[in-house]
Amino acid sequence: MSNNGWNHNLENIVPLELSKNETNSYQNITIQYENSSNILQERDEYLSAAYLLMQQGIQEQQTGELIAAKKSLQQSLSLFQKAGDSRKQAKVLSVLALIAYTEREYVDTISYSQQSLALIQDSPDVSLEIQVLSHLGNAYRHLNQYDKAIESLEKGLEIVQQSSDKRNQVAVLNNLGLVYKALGNIAQAIKYQEQSLEIIQELQDNWGEEQVLRNLGNAWYGLDDHPKAIAYYERCVKIARSLNNIRSASQVLKNLGNACYTLRDYPKAIKYYEERLKLAREVQDKRSEEQSLNSLGVTFEALGDYNQAITYYEERLLLARTMDDRRSQEQALASLSSACYALGDYTKAMQYHQEVRSTTP
Repeated sequence: MSNNGWNHNLENIVPLELSKNETNSYQNITIQYENSSNILQERDEYLSAAYLLMQQGIQEQQTGELIAAKKSLQQSLSLFQKAGDSRKQAKVLSVLALIAYTEREYVDTISYSQQSLALIQDSPDVSLEIQVLSHLGNAYRHLNQYDKAIESLEKGLEIVQQSSDKRNQVAVLNNLGLVYKALGNIAQAIKYQEQSLEIIQELQDNWGEEQVLRNLGNAWYGLDDHPKAIAYYERCVKIARSLNNIRSASQVLKNLGNACYTLRDYPKAIKYYEERLKLAREVQDKRSEEQSLNSLGVTFEALGDYNQAITYYEERLLLARTMDDRRSQEQALASLSSACYALGDYTKAMQYHQEVRSTTP
C-alpha cells in the first residue's frame, strides 16, 4: 500500500544519499504530487456533491417542487463549474431551462438553453442537444419569434433524424407543427403531424397516437375539411375509449358531433352527442352533460323535431338550476321559448321569455 509514493515494504532498505540539488528537486516533486493529489481529491468531492444535488434537483422537478429544484440545481451547477465538468453543467442548465419553460419564463428558458448548447459544442451530446433545442424552439414560439423557433427546431430535427431516437423525432415534429399552426400555416403543421403519426404507430404508442390523431382532427377542422376531421376524430375516440381516457373521449365526441352537424348529417351528430351524454352521466361530469343536452336540443330543432328538442332543453334547464348556473339557465329558457314559438305554443313561449327576463340581473 502506498503513501505519497513510498512503499512500506522497502522501509528497512537504506536509501541512497542525494546531492543537495537532487534533494531540492525531489522535495519539489513531492510537494507538487501532494498538491496534485489534493486537487484531484477536492475535484472528486465537488463532483460527488454536485451529482447528488443534480439528481435531487431532477427528482424535485419531476414531482413539481420547482423552487426546491431550482435551488438544488443552482448549487449543483456551481460545484460542476468548480470541478470544470462542462458536460454536467450543460445537463443541469437543460433542466433549469425546462423548469423556466414550465414556469412560463421564456426569456430565462432561452438563456439557460443557449448556455447549455455553448458548453457541448466541443463534445456533442446528441440526446441533450435535441432536448435543449426543443426548449429553445418552444420558448421562441411563445414569444412569437417564429423564425428563431423554426431554426432551432429544424436543427434539432436534422440531428434526431440521424439517430435512432424515434420518440424525440415525434416530439420535435410535433413542436414544429405547433409553430406552423401558430403562424396560420395549417397545411405545413399537418405535414409534420402526419410524419409524427407514422413514427408513433411504429412505436405502438397508443397514448401518443391518440393525442396526434386529435391534433390532426383539429387541424383539418380548422381548414373546414370536415370529412377528414371526422375520419381522424373517429380513430381518436376509439383509442381514447380503449385507454379509458374519458376526458379526451368526451371532447372528441363533441367535436365529432359538431363536424357532423356542420355537414348537416344530423342523425350522425345526434349519435355522437348521445354517446357523449351517456359518458358524462357515467362519470358524473355535469358540465359535459349540460353541454350535450343543449347540443341535442339544437340538433333536433334543426331536424324540425321541436317536441324532442324541448325535452332536451327542459332537462338542461333542470340541470342548470341544480348547478346554480345562471347563464345556462338563461340560455335554456331562451331555447325553450324559441322552440315553443316554432310549435305555435305562444303562451308557453311567452312564459319562458318572461322567465328569461326575470333571471337576467
